[in-house]
Amino acid sequence: MYKDYKITEPFFEFGPKCYMYGDRLVEIAKGFDRLSEKYGIDVILDIPDTEIRNVASQVKRVHVYSQHMDSLPVGRGMGRTLPEALKDAGAVGCMLNHAEHKLTLSELEKAIRRADEVGLATIVCADSIEEVKAVASLAPNILVAEPTELIGTGRPADREYVDEVIKVIREINPDILPFPSAGISCGDDCYNIIKAGSSASGCSSAIAKAADPLALAEEMISAVRRAWDELHA
Repeated sequence: MYKDYKITEPFFEFGPKCYMYGDRLVEIAKGFDRLSEKYGIDVILDIPDTEIRNVASQVKRVHVYSQHMDSLPVGRGMGRTLPEALKDAGAVGCMLNHAEHKLTLSELEKAIRRADEVGLATIVCADSIEEVKAVASLAPNILVAEPTELIGTGRPADREYVDEVIKVIREINPDILPFPSAGISCGDDCYNIIKAGSSASGCSSAIAKAADPLALAEEMISAVRRAWDELHA
């Protein structure tokens, strides 16, 4: 865990995968910057490596993350993603072990330690409760628990799964921010997950494919704000 990393709960994460790039992604990132300021919600954008420097230079509040990172040192490694290069480009963190880019537990541990070493926060994905336990033992900054079969379906995880995920993470390492997710498609989904005790909510496909991505993003971010304020009133 990169100890010097600061993010305020609740936060919101948007992963555009490879739906967005170039000028369109920059404009979306600027929109998230405005929403972050408006609602007082930190926002993580995990974006393609090619977009990091451009996006990072255009935003003030958004936390720019890469979508993956390899554990290799400076030197040989054609076609890999170097931690130092991500940091230099303006990333403050990296996502690891997404269902679309799975890692072995051994490689995941190496990648987390390299991120810690260079000063990048880690947001690490896990599927089952057993994988949540394994990943939590590696001490990432944020643990996203999302059943693979629900990703992109618009069907959020059930409350029993959410409760178990949060309980397991807090028992293993209370410093990890728990983030049960998958299938989030509207503001109500975000509201419910925050009310259940999550540190964050987030979305990928639903926002990326929406006719008006920032309108949906605002619906979700405002729901996160409302749920958190009600929960902690």
